[in-house]
Amino acid sequence: MSNTLPVIGITMGDAAGVGPEIIVKSFANDSLYQMAQAMVVGDARRLEQANALLGTGVRVRAIADIAEAKFERGVIDCIDLQLIPEDLPFGKLSPVAGDAAFRFIERAVELAKARQIDAICTAPLNKEALHAGGHKFPGHTEMLAHLTGVEEVSMMLVAPNLRVIHVTTHIGLLDAIRKIEPGLVERTIQRGYDTLRKANIANPRIAVCGINPHAGENGLFGYGEEEEKIIPAVLKLRDKGMDIEGPLPADTLFFRAGRGDFDLVVAMYHDQGHGPVKVLGLEAGVNITVGLDVIRTSVDHGTAFDIAGKGIADERSLLEALRQGAELATRR
Repeated sequence: MSNTLPVIGITMGDAAGVGPEIIVKSFANDSLYQMAQAMVVGDARRLEQANALLGTGVRVRAIADIAEAKFERGVIDCIDLQLIPEDLPFGKLSPVAGDAAFRFIERAVELAKARQIDAICTAPLNKEALHAGGHKFPGHTEMLAHLTGVEEVSMMLVAPNLRVIHVTTHIGLLDAIRKIEPGLVERTIQRGYDTLRKANIANPRIAVCGINPHAGENGLFGYGEEEEKIIPAVLKLRDKGMDIEGPLPADTLFFRAGRGDFDLVVAMYHDQGHGPVKVLGLEAGVNITVGLDVIRTSVDHGTAFDIAGKGIADERSLLEALRQGAELATRR
């Protein structure tokens, strides 16, 4: 294998979920080896259990340090933290699995900060299990910000013909509206703009969602949130030369973005941005954490406890997340 390919560390996520299965399936897919030199931070025995379930023919090799990784086709090099009991059931919430999911991320961040890997790609974790394991983070995005010492990051979802960055994410709707202010909107848009520039989009076309129906319709809906919280940021960035429109009604904006009018949509809150992306299919979406000192991509689906351990989980979102991570790493 060419050593010019970026090295990506895949975190196993919640061991009771579909993470082990989609990782094994990805290593059985020839396309993986054209994109990156991939290895796993997780539990080798759990990957072996998933491999036995799937019968893919790949092998799992437990290693203690990334220097031992050989990146051979059909072999999963796994930095084995040995945190998962052999009898841990699939599909059941477990504090042990929640704690382990955090430890996998923690080790991957150490590798990325030491420049031993070029990007992190995360399999899904379960927030309830994470909390039960003693780690009170809303999700990967906030956890990674904490571990890397970054005060503020943004979540960007990427799907075919659609990119969405979020001003707020894992908080309630009323809290989100209170949190939105011109400075946060400006910083979020700037992070998205910078990311697209790094992805070779020279002059990104950006559209900003309103908060209220019809983006407030000149004060008809809401209490002037668009004028107070969004418009000052849009005007400031436009004055800097950014190609930006908004605030625009979200119901028509996503249609326009999907047909190619914009390179990036700025959503104000979680469901405003997640809904349109997930309509396109969970297998198509990728989650990118924007603003970190390290590159992190992820599947855009959860642990799927209802199908975990059945061998039917779809690995396409993980493969796409690996591709996106490899591209970002190469361009950096």
